[in-house]
Amino acid sequence: MRVLVATVVHHPEDARIRHRQIPAMLEAGWDVTYVAPAGDLTPLPDGLTRVEVARASGRNRAGALRDIRRVLREHSPAADLTILHDPELLLTLGAIDGPVTWDVHEDLAAQMVDKAWIPEPLRGPAGRVAHLLQRRGRSLPRTIAEAGYAATHPDAVLVRNTVIVPDEILPTGDDRIVYLGRVSRGRGADLLGSVAELVEEDLTIDVIGPLDEGLHLPPTVRSRGFVPNNVALDELRGATAGISLLRDLPNYRHSMPTKVLEYLSRGVPAITTPLPAAVEVVTSYDCGIVVPFDDPVAVADAIAELRNDPELRARLGHNGHRAVRDHYNWTDDSRQMIEFFESVAESG
Repeated sequence: MRVLVATVVHHPEDARIRHRQIPAMLEAGWDVTYVAPAGDLTPLPDGLTRVEVARASGRNRAGALRDIRRVLREHSPAADLTILHDPELLLTLGAIDGPVTWDVHEDLAAQMVDKAWIPEPLRGPAGRVAHLLQRRGRSLPRTIAEAGYAATHPDAVLVRNTVIVPDEILPTGDDRIVYLGRVSRGRGADLLGSVAELVEEDLTIDVIGPLDEGLHLPPTVRSRGFVPNNVALDELRGATAGISLLRDLPNYRHSMPTKVLEYLSRGVPAITTPLPAAVEVVTSYDCGIVVPFDDPVAVADAIAELRNDPELRARLGHNGHRAVRDHYNWTDDSRQMIEFFESVAESG
């Protein structure tokens, strides 16, 4: 099968697209053309063709949409299926020839409150525009990354944002805390900075992910910037804990923080704020510590507890690895994805 995978918003090394979905398609024997902004950091595997387009960033989106509309018009007739990964691309449907599906990564309207590039007075109108886009997308067959998105996409197929789980894990250490993913105010940037001021000086806080524009972290934090997901996951190994500091915002209340699953998959205990999906995993499988929202002292105390108790770290780490392997394993969800995409292509 020939598949066209398209994004103008996501980094070309996006974990869900580049490091989970595309490898699953290639393993199924499909030929994949990946249309994404410039910036590949890892070698392209056999069977994957890259087409670079302009990136839609902040308020600069019109040029990127014109660029990708041209590419879709050129490449979609030769594809058995076109997979869209951005709600913005719903505006390009007229340029696509052949079956189309939309992979819904987030609750589009709810995430407007954590978009730093949207001025505060415009977030309400932006949310209304997002609702209109979501309504337009309901005409398409869709996959959703979270069960909670079924409220706005009731007929979509769930392909969870689970993770690839290694067979072996390393013992946890007592000298390094990791944070994986984008850093924004809604994802706890201010809390992260406060925690860094409270922990002991011999502890490294490793932030592996990009900072939103205008944000700064204390010099005691080692901020690495964007790292490809497969490399970043390897660098989690042996950490004392992984932290997820998401705030109590609409877009996160019904979501499973993927970073929590990523920490656990590498045998690293998770420290997480009390979002329902994260609490369910951490408490059901005894693999981490839940802390209140916006409470840096509680986070620092949880870190100290794990640093000082190697037996606790080992138990939580092993429990987490086993839980993700058995219940949140991308191997299972990728089969669901492949079957659904095949059915859409055949029905088109």
